[in-house]
Formats: sequence, C-alpha cells, structure tokens
Amino acid sequence: MIGVDILTQAKSGMGKTAIFVLAVLNQLEAKPEPMSCLVLGHTRELAYQIKKEFNRFTKYMPTVKTEVIYGGEPIKKQKDMLQSDPPHIIVATPGRLLALIKQKSLKLKNLKYFVLDECDKMLQQLGLSSSYTFNTH
Repeated sequence: MIGVDILTQAKSGMGKTAIFVLAVLNQLEAKPEPMSCLVLGHTRELAYQIKKEFNRFTKYMPTVKTEVIYGGEPIKKQKDMLQSDPPHIIVATPGRLLALIKQKSLKLKNLKYFVLDECDKMLQQLGLSSSYTFNTH
C-alpha cells in the first residue's frame, strides 16, 4: 500500500490473495489505464480464483475491469478482447501470456503492477527449483 515491492509467505487460507488484490486496487488511479496490472498464476485454476477475488473487491468499482487469460481457451477470442476492450487488470498463466506477447497481441507499456502468485511453483514448473530453496512450512 506504500508502493514498495514485497515478498510474502504464509500458509494456505491466510489471505495472501486478498492482500495483494486490495493493495493493487488501492493504488489504481480513479480511471486506470488498460493493462495497468498483470498477475501471474501457475495454473488455470489459480488464475480463475485470483480473478474471482478481484471481482469480489471491485463489485463497487464499475470502472475497473478484470479478465483472466489461460490456455485451453480460443486464443483468437482473447486477442479480440485485448484489442477491442482491454481490461485494467489481467490475470494470466505463463504459457498463454507468453504466446500473446510473442504474437504482439498483448502490450505491457501501461503496466504499473506485476504480481507473481505462488512463484515457487512457477519456478518448479520451469525446472529452476533445484537452484532455489523455498521453505513453505
């Protein structure tokens, strides 16, 4: 909330998602620019869960739009949405995000907030976990 980078660790169910969602929403401008915030989650399920949390807290913020982007859905539909009605907050999985960036369908020039949720699991998926130690207990 004071505009500094943070790294947090806590057990499941402690409210980590709500904390970063509220911090981002608190710092958004009254009329945010499209694609001001990008949140990465390592699975579709996590990405969808994060979007639901944003929806819960933006219920009374009609100017803020959040979309979730992940594989398994038609990429053309996601490209069309990004071009015609880009959201302020994007929640995505790494694979689909990378595909959209490579195809130049997703531009991050307005990005002000970047969140990696469960970054230890993303590093494991990339095969980098042997280089890093994460104590999650």
